Amino acid sequence: MAKIAKRIAKVNEGINPEKAYVLDEALKMLKERAKAKFDETIEISLNLGVDPRHADQMVRGVCQLPNGSGRTVRVAVFARGDKAEQAKAAGADVVGAEDLVESVQAGNIDFDRCIATPDMMPLVGRLGKVLGPRGMMPNPKVGTVTPDVAGAVKAAKGGAVEFKVEKAGIIHGGVGKASFTEDALAGNIRAFVDAVVKAKPAGAKGTYLKKVSLSSTMGPGLKVDLASVSNPA
Repeated sequence: MAKIAKRIAKVNEGINPEKAYVLDEALKMLKERAKAKFDETIEISLNLGVDPRHADQMVRGVCQLPNGSGRTVRVAVFARGDKAEQAKAAGADVVGAEDLVESVQAGNIDFDRCIATPDMMPLVGRLGKVLGPRGMMPNPKVGTVTPDVAGAVKAAKGGAVEFKVEKAGIIHGGVGKASFTEDALAGNIRAFVDAVVKAKPAGAKGTYLKKVSLSSTMGPGLKVDLASVSNPA
């Protein structure tokens, strides 16, 4: 316990919990403190002025990170015939129809993202109780129910990150790895914030984007100056 407390004290050294750091400074501090034996994920947290219990205040969407996520994403595609072949050619890891549904129902979920052609949704709908709680159910709003399965597979492999507001009005997302350059991380963060801002629901009243924080997997959380994460006009 003493060793853990010492490590926590070390990573928090020099951090002012009350200060909102400009983005470049925050990234430098996070990268300096990312000393784990693995490549830590840089995570963003946005506090929004919405109440997602109301349908007109739900925030959901997808962001294509310009510099990739740094993750190896395994993609499953529910499709038949030509669409199934297109998905395989685009790099999908698992492709199928009834057979894939049966496999998932049996508990075989060795993928991170699900994509489906529109005609497959009556079949995929049976998996709601399995995929829904994992946030993996295909949805047209985030581009995972589409006839363009090849494009969706390439987007998922290339750094497309889905986001959905939680009960307390917070959105979390991974925006890269600690090994990324500060410029690459900054580009991803601004793209993510921009996507969330563009997804502002009609029912949102008052201040929409209230607070932004950054952290690494094993590192401290830092408040970030809102102006510094906005894309320049």
